[in-house]
Amino acid sequence: MPLLILLGFIALPLLEIGVFIRVGDEIGVLATVTATVLTAVAGTALVRSQGLATLNKVSASLNHGEMPLRPVFDGACQLVAGALLLTPGFITDAIGLILFIPLFRTILLAWVISKSAISVIVPHDEHNKGSSRHRYEVDGDFQDITPTQTPALPDNSDKEN
Repeated sequence: MPLLILLGFIALPLLEIGVFIRVGDEIGVLATVTATVLTAVAGTALVRSQGLATLNKVSASLNHGEMPLRPVFDGACQLVAGALLLTPGFITDAIGLILFIPLFRTILLAWVISKSAISVIVPHDEHNKGSSRHRYEVDGDFQDITPTQTPALPDNSDKEN
């Protein structure tokens, strides 16, 4: 797997250079550079607009006592998409734009969940039947650091005004 990642890091820039040369031959150098800059600007705008919406979805999920798996995954995809759109290159731009498509993210999330061994268990709360809110209990040790004596305040009565 690490060898495959290394090959990807070597192959992607080489492919991007090849695409730059080909596109530059077809539409010209200035148009190629302009297209690259425009995709970076568009990526920044998409990350900003969709990122705020995703933060609102995470907050709403937490307020309803739900695990915000989908909004967090969407946010992660949007961050990666933004980074890819800021990276010069048409291949990275195409991957970045695809990551902004909600249907693609849904398919990708389903694939990630099917390949992962992670499961989420929500405890059942007997006192809160029928409610969508859950109470989580944490078992742990603690140490009381409350001072046993109240420190004496300095006496300012013998100071002259």
